[in-house]
Amino acid sequence: MTNTMWTQGVEWLAAAAPDPRACKRQWDHGDGIVLLEAGRFWDVLSVPERLGLLTLDLLWQPSLPVPGPTLVDTAARRVGFFLPPDPAGRWIGAGLRYTTKGAWVAVPPPYRAARFLEWLIPPDGTGALHSPATLELALRQANGTLAVLAPVCEG
Repeated sequence: MTNTMWTQGVEWLAAAAPDPRACKRQWDHGDGIVLLEAGRFWDVLSVPERLGLLTLDLLWQPSLPVPGPTLVDTAARRVGFFLPPDPAGRWIGAGLRYTTKGAWVAVPPPYRAARFLEWLIPPDGTGALHSPATLELALRQANGTLAVLAPVCEG
């Protein structure tokens, strides 16, 4: 990722903060993590790590657009996919958590990891997000793959 993309990614992500300047200062001089409210520029679908990593792998196909911002929380073992805001949106499935308006998300700056949070795909500043329909199809496929593999892994 180029410095220009990092700068644009920082500006885009910080715009979700009540005080974007304070947000950037916290990234640079604090512990590197800020809480940003979902629902204005983006929502987040958080899934179990194994499902999320397989889903992200399925989204990297030449026939599909480049996946949107994706965050991993190694402590909680979860992957968060950034989606367009949809306050009426519902995602149903084991282990799925949908974060929208009124909820807060801990995020590191786009240019580096902070403690247990790391961008797998950082925001590029264009506002590009995951397509809900494409993400849903990839999640279904990944879930099916994991269901088939589960008996093999347990045996």
